[in-house]
Amino acid sequence: MQKKRILVVDDEPNIRLLLIRMLSNDYTILEATDGQEAIDLARDLKPDLILMDLLMPRMDGYTACSVIKTDPTTRGIPVVMLTAVGFELNKQLAERVGASGYITKPFALSDIIKTISPLFSVS
Repeated sequence: MQKKRILVVDDEPNIRLLLIRMLSNDYTILEATDGQEAIDLARDLKPDLILMDLLMPRMDGYTACSVIKTDPTTRGIPVVMLTAVGFELNKQLAERVGASGYITKPFALSDIIKTISPLFSVS
């Protein structure tokens, strides 16, 4: 059986590396460093799920999520925000632009698995 593909979008190389180490046994991990790159890769590679930071250069996670969720070719891809910003208003905004989940840094593998596992069954 082919592994599900997760696109990890974060401008911090250490966060991407940590997620690769945590998830690569069970998932194929793709990487992007900003929102625009995430949109381009989502359109080209159609990952099964996207884990996206909010605060990034060039294009932030809110904007990228909104574009991904309004594009007919990518709108079915679940997007989970993975960010250090834990304010309730930010969570609500993430939901409004189409995010399927919200995980606050620092995170544990169990937080990620608990959030993303149900999303694979609906994607």
